This record gives sequence, C-alpha cells and structure tokens, in this order.
Amino acid sequence: MKVFTKTASLFNLFKEAIKGSEQNFTEGSINRAIFLLSIPMILEMAMESLLAVVDIFFISRLNDNNAVTAVGLTESVSGIIYSMAMGLGMAATAMVSRRIGEKDSPGAAIAAVNALYIGAALSVIISLSGILFYKDVLRLMGASEEIVSVGSGYTLWILGGNFTIVGLFLINAIFRGAGNAAIAMQSLWIANILNMILDPILIFGWGPIEPMGVAGAAIATNIGRGAGVLFQLYYLYGEKGIIKIRKSNIKIDWNIITRLLKIASGNVGQFLISTASWLFLARIIVNFGSAAFAGYQIAIRVIIFTILPSWGMANAAATLVGQNLGAKQPERAEESVWKAGFLNMVFLGLISIVFYFVSEPIMKFFSSDLEVIRYGTQCLRIVAFGYVFFGYGMVIVQSFNGAGDSRTPTILNLFGYWFFQIPLAYVLAIKLDFGASGSFWAIAIAESVLAIVAIIIFRRGTWKNIKI
Repeated sequence: MKVFTKTASLFNLFKEAIKGSEQNFTEGSINRAIFLLSIPMILEMAMESLLAVVDIFFISRLNDNNAVTAVGLTESVSGIIYSMAMGLGMAATAMVSRRIGEKDSPGAAIAAVNALYIGAALSVIISLSGILFYKDVLRLMGASEEIVSVGSGYTLWILGGNFTIVGLFLINAIFRGAGNAAIAMQSLWIANILNMILDPILIFGWGPIEPMGVAGAAIATNIGRGAGVLFQLYYLYGEKGIIKIRKSNIKIDWNIITRLLKIASGNVGQFLISTASWLFLARIIVNFGSAAFAGYQIAIRVIIFTILPSWGMANAAATLVGQNLGAKQPERAEESVWKAGFLNMVFLGLISIVFYFVSEPIMKFFSSDLEVIRYGTQCLRIVAFGYVFFGYGMVIVQSFNGAGDSRTPTILNLFGYWFFQIPLAYVLAIKLDFGASGSFWAIAIAESVLAIVAIIIFRRGTWKNIKI
C-alpha cells in the first residue's frame, strides 16, 4: 500500500512538473524543488538535442560525407551563436530569478523585456554577417570548394535565420528564471515536431516540393524553432504567467541593459572560450580526413543528445541559486547545488556505461561507412570516460552563473580549454601521432580536470556575496 501511495505521489509530482507554473522555490523541500524544475528542463534540453540528432540522421541518408562535413563545420560556427544566446540567457535567468526571490515580479518583467531587446540587436548583426559571408565562413573553417558547393545553403539558412536560435534560448531562460520550466519545454516540443515532419519532406522532396538537399534541413529547423518562438511570445503576452509583457514595461531601461550586459559579457565569454576551443578541435580532426570528421560530428551529436538533458539539471540548480540568494538563503542555495550535482553525476555515469558497450550499434544507426563508424565509436567510448566528473562540474559552473558570478567560470574555461585542452589535443593527435583519438582523449581529460577545479573553487563560497 505504501509503495502504491509513493508511486501515485511521484506520478502526481511528475504531472505538476510537466504542466508547469511559475513558482518561488525559496521554501519547502529542496528535493521537490529540484524535481519540479529539472524534469521539464531535462525534457526541454532533450528536445533541443533531438533537433540536432534528427537533422544529422536525415542528412546522413544523403550518403554524402561532404554534406555531413558541411553541417558539422556550420554547427561548429553556430556554436558561437549558441554561446552568445546562452550567455545572455544565463544573465536573464540570474536577474529574473533574483527578482522573483525578492518577490519583485514587475522588476523581473522589466529585466526580461530588456534582455529581449539585447537579443534582437544581436540577431540582426549575426544575420547580416551570415547572409553576406556564409561561403567565406565555410572556407575559413577549412572546407574544400566541393564541400562549399554542397553545404553552403545550409550555412546560409542557419546563420541568416539565427533569430530563432537566439529567441528560443533567451526566452526559455527567462521562463526558467521565473520558475516555469514547463513552458520552455513545450516550446521545444513544437519546434521538434515540426522539424521531424519537415526534414524528410524538404531534404528529399515530396509531391510538388522539389528536393532541397542539405539546405532543406536548415529550413525545416528554422521553421520549427520559429514556431516555438511564436508560442513563447504568445505566453509572454498572455495573462497566466508572473512575467507579462505590457505597455508599462516595454520602455528601454539603459541601467538594466548595462547590468545585463555586464553579467552576460562574462557568460558569453565563457561560452565563446569553450566553443572556440571546439572550433580548433574541429580544425585538428579535419586533418585526418572526411571520414574521421564525419564520425566525430555524428558522435558529438549523440554526446550532445545526452549532455543537454544534464544541462537541464544544471539549469535547475542555477534557478534555485538565484531565487534563494534573492530570498537571503545562501545555505539553502548551496545545498540545492550539491544535491543536483550528485544526481547529475549518477545520470551521466550510467550514460557512460551505455556508450562504452553499445557505441558501435549507435553509430551504425547513423552511417553505413565503416571508417565513419570506427571513428565515431572511438569518440563515444573515449569521451564517456570523463562523464562522471563532467556531470558534477556542469552543475557547479551553472550555479556560479545563477548567482551572477560569470567571472569565475570564464577564467575556468579559459585555462581549462585554451591552455590545457587545445594544446593537449595538438600534442596527442599530431605530435605524438595518436591521430583523431588523441583529440578525443584531450576532451575527456580536460573536462574532468575542469570539473574538479570548479568544485574546489565553489566550496570557498565567494559566489554567495555577488550583487546583481
């Protein structure tokens, strides 16, 4: 009877998490707060990663390694856009969650609106640059003219339509700060459903629709994400949420914009440092041929598919930190981080075991090329060795951001990636002639070391005194 009661209670809690509503998580059970926040955030991030996996699944069916390589190179560059959107989003989460913890809903709404203004300006700049220089971007990444010919359409649509990426990340960050992760999750459902329907139609053609090849995947992704953004805006203009866009709060507030940019600059810096390091890794791996690079790109998509849900747990910790610091409860904020970190470590530890034993069947699902499968399998198995440390570390890093301390993760990323991971990858892959596997080992080692250092710094507690 007790087991039945607990199961029913857990099911009801799960339904509450999926249904969603803005909540103040500064009191009550921490485990309950983590559950209510992390379940929709995990599903949200799973949906975001599914976008990438679905695209690479259908594109790989073109049986053209140049197409897969073009997508991989574009996604490496798009990582810069993700970095900017995520950095600004973390600033919005930190400020919105802090105002919610202080029970200042109007202040949270004003912060959200001004974050959207920054995001809109950023999108315009990136779109114009992408439309004008999309082919040059691929060439800069080392693409041959054959790759440019096959895949430049994908690059054009992804960079030119970046407002859908920025919009999804930024508005979802606002919802997370308000404690309503379910709306963020639902917007990604819409994006994924449309993308899965449109991908095969636009890539391969259907009826009167001519095949668009790899460019069709980018168009489908933009349409799906665009629909998700429209859903987000519809909710912001509605009556249900704590954060509402109204005439009274649409005025530009330069003081808030300045504060947001100050926090975001550190966030963007840390993500750019991380993303740029992946660009250099891509440049190292592409030296070993298109099969090595294609295998690496497919493996990375699969890895992202498992890591992004873990970011859901990390984002839950960031929201709890922001709200509890706003409510002047720093010890509760710290306890939330340790609990979320442990759960995330266990989750990624289990995933690493799966990768070690079934990585080859996973790769065969995406490709029939034996060399691509070999490199991808190698990448999955090696990178998985760092998953246990990474699971704890990513929660710690996001918690710094949730507190408004973007400086510490920026310094950690700078030293962890630029002064350790990239040189290590170069030495192992090229100087010591380990090949592509040397780069894979550099990823696993660097992520593990970075996580350990982050935990040591977090224990000092200086992040509890950040004012935003």
